[in-house]
Amino acid sequence: MADPGAPARVVSLVPSLTEAVAVTAPGLLVGATDWCTHPADLDVVRVRGTKNPDVSAIVGLAPDLVIANEEENREPDLAALRAAGLEVMVTEVRSLEQAFTELERVLVRGCGLARPRWLDAAEAAWRDVPAPTEPRRAVVPVWRRPWMVLGRDTFAGDLLARLGVANVCAGHADRYPRIPVDALNACGADLAVLPDEPYRFTADDGPEAFPGLPCALVSGRHLTWYGPSLAEAPAVLSAALRRANRQT
Repeated sequence: MADPGAPARVVSLVPSLTEAVAVTAPGLLVGATDWCTHPADLDVVRVRGTKNPDVSAIVGLAPDLVIANEEENREPDLAALRAAGLEVMVTEVRSLEQAFTELERVLVRGCGLARPRWLDAAEAAWRDVPAPTEPRRAVVPVWRRPWMVLGRDTFAGDLLARLGVANVCAGHADRYPRIPVDALNACGADLAVLPDEPYRFTADDGPEAFPGLPCALVSGRHLTWYGPSLAEAPAVLSAALRRANRQT
């Protein structure tokens, strides 16, 4: 049962958190970004993107709470929302454990909801992941033109590590370094992990860039989103990695 003093109107500026709130409490959300694609039938006011939200439109929705993320959203936009009198809750998610902590903070403390069962299922799914038997060293591009990869201290990198995939760029000073593709091919990886978001790598434009490596085409939503998809992420990502293993 929701806290009777909890917010009645919420705007989410983070796709992961949009899905988490919408699945847990249908009707609570009144606004979300254009990138908030789940649930597929989400019917709320769209407030542009995560990096360029329509501040005046959000203020016009008169939400009791705006939920954001320190990586997804820009501080000047969040400051403008606070200056307009809105309460803004900002999350930080750089590991699986931090994701679980922040999801409970947003849903229970922020939105006044009961802890959802899907969060328990997600924790159980990751707790039961078997120890990896075939450790791999991977490069993980997240963009091209220019090429960008996962570097240090990332949520996606933590998920992959739990599945036996070590990010060869994890020691880089930047969290999302720009590295030319020739250098990526020479960095000592034995696998390329290619998510379908934020850049949509496909079987056509991904593997051709890494001709010497097996490539795992993975669901970006299961690799980078923290929400209900976490419960199925171990199985989905493991299946993609097994397919890549068969390429060797």
